[in-house]
Amino acid sequence: MAIQPQIPSPTHVIAAFDFDGTLTQRDTFIPFLAHLSWVRLLASTVRTSPALLAFALGLRSNDHAKMALCRAALQGHSRAELAHIARAWVHTIPLRPGLIQRLRWHQQRGDRCVLVSASPDIYLDEVARYLGFDDLLCTRMAVDAQGRLTGGFEGPNCWGPEKLRRLVERFGEPDRYELHAYGDSRGDQWLIDAARHAWYRGQAVKP
Repeated sequence: MAIQPQIPSPTHVIAAFDFDGTLTQRDTFIPFLAHLSWVRLLASTVRTSPALLAFALGLRSNDHAKMALCRAALQGHSRAELAHIARAWVHTIPLRPGLIQRLRWHQQRGDRCVLVSASPDIYLDEVARYLGFDDLLCTRMAVDAQGRLTGGFEGPNCWGPEKLRRLVERFGEPDRYELHAYGDSRGDQWLIDAARHAWYRGQAVKP
């Protein structure tokens, strides 16, 4: 999503929202892959089952398992084609009304709203536009010279400490602004800890 970086003033408010499980009622990555092709998703799951099992057993990282699945399920897809598919699909994602209301509250106040997610840009670009976010920080999929996905990532998987690192890279340290963070999983804990105000699984943990 081509949005220019903005360094906030010390009094600026930034609202950082996780996506899956926070703004949505469920994970969105697997449903998007299924929407593209159930057959390819099932074949990819079988092909990458050793990596997925190693992750489930704590033997390999989330990054390793995710990249293996992405390579099997997405390699060769046209970036432009995926953007077209995502544009129609994002309207079907089941959202959490309470958190969407909270997002609208921040937007009405003029706060800078940032979507921070480990999910990939191939559909989050469209999600960010659809929901009216000012910025998007997420996992970026690499493309080749023909605009087709390689299956790899362009930079790190945007999970856990990487979420906070991306936010600091874009806006500076959190003591330069008033950070509100919204998350639902262990991968959001770094943002939650850094925030002045935070909500975890819909409950205020830093009022």
